[in-house]
Amino acid sequence: MTVLTEGRHTAEYILSEANGHRSREVGTLLAGNKLVPGTVLGRITASSKLTVLTPGASDGSQTAAGVLYDDVDATSADKAAVYTARDSEVKGLALTWPAGISAPNKTAAITALAALGIIVR
Repeated sequence: MTVLTEGRHTAEYILSEANGHRSREVGTLLAGNKLVPGTVLGRITASSKLTVLTPGASDGSQTAAGVLYDDVDATSADKAAVYTARDSEVKGLALTWPAGISAPNKTAAITALAALGIIVR
C-alpha cells in the first residue's frame, strides 16, 4: 500500500489573530529559500529581506521577525511572502525551527516573537 504524507497547510500554526489582516504583512523572502507555513523567520537588517531564523548570525536574521503564512518557493529568486508579523497566538508544535536550534536560542526567538505580540502556546 502506498503511504502518503501530508505537508503543512496554510496558516495551520495560527490559534488566533487580530481582525482583518492586521496580524499579517507582505515581505520579500530571500532567494535560496523554499519554506513551509509556520517557519520562524528572521530579517536581514541591510536589505529588510526575510529568511529562515539563523541563530548565531550577525546580519539581523538571528532575531525572530515573524512566522511564514504559506508555502513560498524562492529557490531561484526573491519572492513576495505573507507572514504573521504581530498580534496573534500560534501553536508551538506547528512551528518550523532551524535544524539543530538550541534550547536557549529557541527561548530567545520565542521571546522576540512575544515582543512583536506573537505568543507561542
